[in-house]
Amino acid sequence: MTAPFGGTHHRLASVVSLAVGFALLYLPLAALALASFDASPLSGRGQAFTLVAWRRLATDEELHAALANSLQLALATAVGAVLLGTLAAMALSRSQPWRGRRLFAALAAAPLVVPEVVLALALLLALAAVQKVLGAPDRGLATIAIGHVLLAGAYATVVVRARLIELDPRLDEAALDLGARRAQLFRLVTLPAIAPALLSTALLAFTVSLADVVLAAFLSGPGATTLPMLLLARARLGIDPSLAAAATLAAATVALLVLPAAWLVARAMHRRDPPPPEALP
Repeated sequence: MTAPFGGTHHRLASVVSLAVGFALLYLPLAALALASFDASPLSGRGQAFTLVAWRRLATDEELHAALANSLQLALATAVGAVLLGTLAAMALSRSQPWRGRRLFAALAAAPLVVPEVVLALALLLALAAVQKVLGAPDRGLATIAIGHVLLAGAYATVVVRARLIELDPRLDEAALDLGARRAQLFRLVTLPAIAPALLSTALLAFTVSLADVVLAAFLSGPGATTLPMLLLARARLGIDPSLAAAATLAAATVALLVLPAAWLVARAMHRRDPPPPEALP
């Protein structure tokens, strides 16, 4: 029986779909980069290119501070989310059945479905209540980091738990039978198996933190302005080449940090699950 799509047509459809997807993703970024060299980016007439915006960017201390804050938060969020998500995933998939596990699983995934503005308001009220009792923490980078870790930790729990469920439990039983302790079991068996999931989770948490503006707006304090907050505030005053240059710099920074890590994730997954050999004719 003839297949509904021939091999050539199937490959052509795949290439076209891939090209459309990449165009939708990267053409806006290319337009953003070009706008940073345009004297009037909203005119649509393509004014002569200029480097004025990039010269201003080199001396923009406010933007430099916001970018540094965002990168610090993103790195802290990546580490915290991986730790929190791994602990939650281990409790859900590697422990003996315990009462309330289903409820805990639902609560761990709740930040994924709760509107972010609701989550931000709830965290703000909770931190205000804690501050009344303990006198800390003051609103700033630390409170933003708490919010980002809680949000990204929900993603981390789902990703790491999915990987743990895929693992053969007989590997754990064999290691224990050979005399391994629980700490050795995790370090020598479980951790190498879930390493690609942990790295991909760190990447996801990094990007979630770097792109967030809602939680940061609610939980920030004096001197704790992040790059998305600064770009949003400046965009309200009008789009100019300096804003496009700042956004281009942010996108380039993320690409330089994320792409090498993404390559490492893909390489680790390829080693773990090599592609099947081609079928012989």
